[in-house]
Amino acid sequence: MKDLKQALKENKAIIGAQRVLKNLKTGKLTNVYLASNCPNTIKDDVNHYAKLYNIKVNELKESNEELGTICKKPFSIAVLGY
Repeated sequence: MKDLKQALKENKAIIGAQRVLKNLKTGKLTNVYLASNCPNTIKDDVNHYAKLYNIKVNELKESNEELGTICKKPFSIAVLGY
């Protein structure tokens, strides 16, 4: 969680499933965070591409609404990467 907050502070975080998957497919990310209630289809896709590029996937205990609050955004966030 400390790494996540540091990435947010430095504006290096990528928010959203489509943007994270796009960057995963090119191997540009080092870490991915999934909310506890992230849809299984997205979770499966993220895990698949992360495995191909040996990228760490962290499943958080926080829900997508709580992750949105942590990121200081007025919307829920299911997937986040940096």
